[in-house]
Amino acid sequence: MTNQPYGYGAYEPYQQQGYEPYQQQGQQGPGQPGQQGQYGPGQAWPGQHGQHGPGQAWPGQQSAYGDPYADQQYTQQWQGQTWETQMQPPVAAPAEETSYLPPVEPPVQPQGYAEPTPTGSAEYGPATLAGNTRVTDAQRARAEGRSPIIEPGVQPAALTALLGLLLAGGAALGTYGLLVPLVVLQGVTAAGWFRLNGMWPARQGIALGFLGALVADAALLVSDRSPAAILGSLGVWVLLSLVLQLRSHADPDERMYGLMATVAAAALAIAAGGYLAADADAVTVGAVAVAAAVVARALPLPTAVSVVVALAVAAGAGFAVGGVTGLGASGALLGAGAAVCALIGHRVASYDYPSRFVHFTAGVALPLAAAAPAVYVLGRLAA
Repeated sequence: MTNQPYGYGAYEPYQQQGYEPYQQQGQQGPGQPGQQGQYGPGQAWPGQHGQHGPGQAWPGQQSAYGDPYADQQYTQQWQGQTWETQMQPPVAAPAEETSYLPPVEPPVQPQGYAEPTPTGSAEYGPATLAGNTRVTDAQRARAEGRSPIIEPGVQPAALTALLGLLLAGGAALGTYGLLVPLVVLQGVTAAGWFRLNGMWPARQGIALGFLGALVADAALLVSDRSPAAILGSLGVWVLLSLVLQLRSHADPDERMYGLMATVAAAALAIAAGGYLAADADAVTVGAVAVAAAVVARALPLPTAVSVVVALAVAAGAGFAVGGVTGLGASGALLGAGAAVCALIGHRVASYDYPSRFVHFTAGVALPLAAAAPAVYVLGRLAA
């Protein structure tokens, strides 16, 4: 045994070789074997076959501390994009995308032949949700001192004349020859009246008025063209229109407006059946006189002059056709009376800035429909 301290003998070989374990690197000269100054990190020591980087153990030694980067040499590195797992701050969405706004449709402009040129500031107001009433074309025209009347024109007058000639020709052929153009007149009358009152499509009201006209025609044929069939059909249809409107769930004002429009449409369509109740010669004279009066009224003349010319032309046409049919001079009176009623219907179809569709329905049918009672009454007097 030795008297040296325990473990001292393990370091004796290094002391004999002059090894100083705490010698600084800067005190070693270059080229000295066994010193650290000649070999930097990553260089091999003498007798070694490889290089040892930082954190690798020297030959015969074990590293006291693990290399924190040693695992990266054998781990596959992910080069792609990864999802961010951290919480992202909320992104505020615009108020337009998250709030609910009801769709606002632009106001529909009423149709007409031409847009009236405003002379001042009586213009349309902005669309609101407060229930403000929009100024109509007729109201704006009255406020500016202009007339809200637009006459149908030449084309509707030509159609009225054509339909009148068909009625006259049908009456000359017989009862059933008259029935075909009469049914067309009654259907156009019912549709035109609803459109004239701004109620469109109003299919139920139009169908109801037209059905009343068909029932009246059937009653006339069954009763040998008795005028009582017209009055009875009119009374029944007024009662039926009243019952249907009372069952409606609309507002009271709207129900009353619908009731009046339905009754008027049915009354005009049924009253047009007066051509079927009248004498055939009276129908021929009256239909021709109405056709002549409407065409003359469409001429580009002042209103007063145009009315006088239309009445004169109708009286002349009635006198001429009356001479052919046997009515004689009374045909002039019948023609003038039918023309007066026809011009009233023409005026009604021109009221309150009507649209082009109104002109080609009510503007065509109302002159003939309004003249039917006069044709029946004056035809009975002339006979």
